[in-house]
Amino acid sequence: MELHFVLNGQETTVKTDADRRVVDLIREDLGLTGTKESCGSGECGACTIFVDGTTRLSCLMLAAQLEGREVTTIEGLSGADGPHPIQEAFVRAGAVQCGYCTPGMVLAAEDLLRRNPSPCREEIRAGLSGNLCRCTGYQKIVDAVEEASDRPGREES
Repeated sequence: MELHFVLNGQETTVKTDADRRVVDLIREDLGLTGTKESCGSGECGACTIFVDGTTRLSCLMLAAQLEGREVTTIEGLSGADGPHPIQEAFVRAGAVQCGYCTPGMVLAAEDLLRRNPSPCREEIRAGLSGNLCRCTGYQKIVDAVEEASDRPGREES
């Protein structure tokens, strides 16, 4: 099948099997390796992408579901001016260790901050709850999201 969709702001056409998993299409066919696969069953969040502005787990999606849609991967989050503010906050807070979960965490954080620009720490934890990390213990990840938020009274660095 021939798919037509917008990928990271660019019109994209790709030939693929309709039942190919989106995570495989993105990583193997399109070379965007920021999207990770860990569990392959929708439990870890490493494969998180945006489809029409909503977070989706690409390991649970089939290529045919992308037809006519707008897809953003971690590679599409940053702009021409450099890293996205959430990515910068992750670096400043030391929220990146092995980095495997980071793309999914950053996209989940962006989704949370779009819906709630000023979350408290409990809301941040809830907003990231579908994303697993084996290295950080989550404290620095929550710190990074808090830093990137618009919450009044947060410390500026």
